Amino acid sequence: MNEHTKPIVLRATNISIVFGGLRAVGDFSCELYQNELVGLIGPNGAGKTTVFNMLSGVYTPTEGEIAFFNREGRQFVINHRSPAKLNQIGIARTFQNIRLFSRMSVADNVRVALHAQRSVNPVDVLLRTPRFYRDEKLMTGEVEELLELFKIIDKKDELARNLPYGEQRKLEIVRALAAKPSLLLLDEPAAGMNPQETAELMNLISFIREKFNLTILLIEHDMKLVMGICERIMVLDYGRIIAQGGPEEIRSDPQVIKAYLGQEALNA
Repeated sequence: MNEHTKPIVLRATNISIVFGGLRAVGDFSCELYQNELVGLIGPNGAGKTTVFNMLSGVYTPTEGEIAFFNREGRQFVINHRSPAKLNQIGIARTFQNIRLFSRMSVADNVRVALHAQRSVNPVDVLLRTPRFYRDEKLMTGEVEELLELFKIIDKKDELARNLPYGEQRKLEIVRALAAKPSLLLLDEPAAGMNPQETAELMNLISFIREKFNLTILLIEHDMKLVMGICERIMVLDYGRIIAQGGPEEIRSDPQVIKAYLGQEALNA
């Protein structure tokens, strides 16, 4: 199915942001479709993380509009919504710098993401009602199911900071998925990984897109990863999209080679 016949998950229309008179991103527009895997690439300082911060509620655009469509097709204009509110309606993200609760257990890091979906109220918690215990049992089951799926169930009681780097990255993605998003934003998920961990990550990203029927937008500098798994790639330079298309189109685009990939990309 062509992406233009799929339901739209997110539409950004001419969004811009200005910091102290400097336009960091100008007139950025894009549409993301259901179950797409899209890459956002560009040189350092091109504005990629700034775009992510606007799409995830960290920054509010100075101009333009961002619309999100949930699984039921309901539209939300999300320009002024906080990251927590966006998480509740179906947008989750990871960060370039891992942001786990390092002194909490692996399981508790995932439980935190599930708290927004709890059906209990403060009275249930205070009085330890039957509903509280039912909810706790369901939550524990969900946590263990996710950790089992990602093959880190044996580490559930370990402190997050004691996990190897690759597994910390994996746990951050698990925590994002616990919020049951329909759009997942991955900010340089392969940062700091060795080639073997990166290869495993490529398989993992493709797996979770299919398993959870997600739309995924990722920023990444590892071109082997981007070209290997993304169906569509957008190239940002000086806060503006200079090209977009499939991996082969992007690899051979003269403007992209000049701005970012370099001449060696022709021989990659």
